[in-house]
Amino acid sequence: MDHNKIQVGVIGCGSIGREHIERLTNVVPETEVVAVYDYVSEPAETAAQQYGATVYESGEALIRSDEVDAVLIASTDDTHAAYVMEALKQNKYVFCEKPLALSAEECEKMIEIEASQGHRLVQMGFNRRYDSGYVEMKEAIQNNEIGEPLMIHSAHRNISQSPGFKTDYAITRVAIHEIDISRWLLDEEYDEVQVLKVKQSKQTSGDWLNPQLVTFKTLSGQRVDVEVQTDGAYAYDIRCQVVGENGTLDLPDPASVVKRNNQSVSNELATTWAGRFGKSYDDEFLCWAKGILNDQLMGASTWDGYAACVTSDALIKSRDSGKPEKVTMIEQPDIYK
Repeated sequence: MDHNKIQVGVIGCGSIGREHIERLTNVVPETEVVAVYDYVSEPAETAAQQYGATVYESGEALIRSDEVDAVLIASTDDTHAAYVMEALKQNKYVFCEKPLALSAEECEKMIEIEASQGHRLVQMGFNRRYDSGYVEMKEAIQNNEIGEPLMIHSAHRNISQSPGFKTDYAITRVAIHEIDISRWLLDEEYDEVQVLKVKQSKQTSGDWLNPQLVTFKTLSGQRVDVEVQTDGAYAYDIRCQVVGENGTLDLPDPASVVKRNNQSVSNELATTWAGRFGKSYDDEFLCWAKGILNDQLMGASTWDGYAACVTSDALIKSRDSGKPEKVTMIEQPDIYK
């Protein structure tokens, strides 16, 4: 790079894209957003005016531009794979929001290209790896503070969903965070997974299954269960408990004041993911910028995106079959080890 800052092009200027543009502009000192694209022109033009960026006529043109050093993909799920492939072909760093792709085959093609190039170019948007609570849990496990982890009990509860939500999204957009963070905490791949149907909530505003109970078994036999409540919950609330041989780890609620009034004790819970995980996104992008400058990405990789995709496919298959399904993955290339 022959300029002072990493010049970033952003594909997708919806709510999450705009949040990330704001971060790259005002939180990460090493980056500057110079290019934007959205298939709906209005949000791209608004973002361009606000942040002094150039609007491109397509995502591919943005990726190929000499003006752009690195690419952030925050567009619709079905477009991620093609944009990541184009960035890999152009040998450019790319940050991709989850999911990496809609099929395991697409992920395998990316892995093949990246492995042949011999260095990582892709970082996945699994922000929980940067949340202080999960980081502390990981360190406690690595320091053997609770002995060998045996199981994880977790929950992902949402107040509402935007129109058009579908049953599969409970896995591919919601539980995908637990798929990744549980792998990361345990440092294990999954062997088999299952979706269990439970009594349905009358609070669900659409016709999708809610809640769903998702379970994973790792290769060494550890068990993970995730209650996925996508609609009608009391708050946006993320729970996680790791049970070890010699103790347990409980994910803390984010720091908040405990209030005593009206003969009760209370503290506030978040209503959206932004209220709960905002700082983790900041730290994630600071890490991405540092990784680009050092030519060594440290965040979630193409392999992690692939693992989440294969696991999601197996879970959806299990929901349809009513029985556990195997998670079958290709051999891991050395660049991800």
